[in-house]
Amino acid sequence: MGFMTDAIHAGQHPEETTGAVITPIFQTATYAQAAPGEHKGYEYGRTGNPTRHALERNLAALERGKFAYAFSSGMAATSTVAQLLKAGDHVLCTANVYGGTARYFRQVMAHFNLQFSTVDTSNLDSVKQAWRNETKLLFVETPSNPLMILSDLAALAQLCKERGALLVVDNTFLSPYFQRPLELGADIVLHSTTKFINGHSDVVGGIVITNRAEVAERLAFLQNAVGAVPSPFDCWLILRSTKTLPLRMRQSNEIAQVLARFLFESKKVQHVYYPGLPNHPQHELAKRQQLDPYGKPGFGGMISFNLADFDTAKRFLKGIKLFTLAESLGGVESLICHPTSMTHASVPAEERKRIGLSDGLVRLSVGVEDKEDLLEDLAHGLAMI
Repeated sequence: MGFMTDAIHAGQHPEETTGAVITPIFQTATYAQAAPGEHKGYEYGRTGNPTRHALERNLAALERGKFAYAFSSGMAATSTVAQLLKAGDHVLCTANVYGGTARYFRQVMAHFNLQFSTVDTSNLDSVKQAWRNETKLLFVETPSNPLMILSDLAALAQLCKERGALLVVDNTFLSPYFQRPLELGADIVLHSTTKFINGHSDVVGGIVITNRAEVAERLAFLQNAVGAVPSPFDCWLILRSTKTLPLRMRQSNEIAQVLARFLFESKKVQHVYYPGLPNHPQHELAKRQQLDPYGKPGFGGMISFNLADFDTAKRFLKGIKLFTLAESLGGVESLICHPTSMTHASVPAEERKRIGLSDGLVRLSVGVEDKEDLLEDLAHGLAMI
């Protein structure tokens, strides 16, 4: 089926008892059994839930995967993937990655003797040089958060295949509408479904998707054994949202390209990070790798840009009225944040400096409002500088 058709129908069927078109919220903790061990496929709410399974089937179809497992947050999804490893294993991770991901590997998993290091995954030679005999997992975020650095997934997938490691891709920024890492050779793709997949800023969730049966078997075990599962209501809300994912992503992408060009032309902005701009160092890679289901390049709704310093950024942010100053991203409403004091505050200052994350950096999550209103809001903020 086509992507739009799958977004609306995949994994869902009219409910058998009533014929309800929309998958119900099966708000139950347990299930009646006809006799010991005789049940209808469900035993306990942590182990399985029909609403959750409908969401998992839906998102697996959108990512062109066979197996999907839903979690209570994006970080719960990341932590479960990390539990595929064992003590002594080494993880290579995109240097400019979401702060919570780096914090988890550096400050949590390190206590379990899991080795962790960061590398510029946009540079294949750098990845090869950082590789160790113990490297079992390459964790890639592309575009990266918040500097929008792209990594060549097909090349990295080939390297992981040759060296016997898993390639895990955080696809949160683009959603499966604009990027499908499994098709490019990744072993696992994950999302914070809080973001573009849900798109309404009212749910926290995560998803892990794979085509590898042996990986799926272990993920299913961990999902049940660890128990970081989402509620049926949260699953229902996200399932509601995937039906409009293509519409929202197209609109956000279209508006973001207009806003990025506007910021690029402003003399008050030092640099704009957006793969849709021709001056982006991986613009050509974006056009090859970030494709909608119909083969057209898409650059997403995330933009970052540098202002002179923190004080300048604060003056700009005080002048913004329509963009909401808040953490998170991917909602229908446009958000704005200051990464070094918000989303990436947990990243050590020396690490932020090393990867080029300045105190003057501002990040936009472009929603689906009228672009004229968003342009006016940015202009008003810049006028305050």
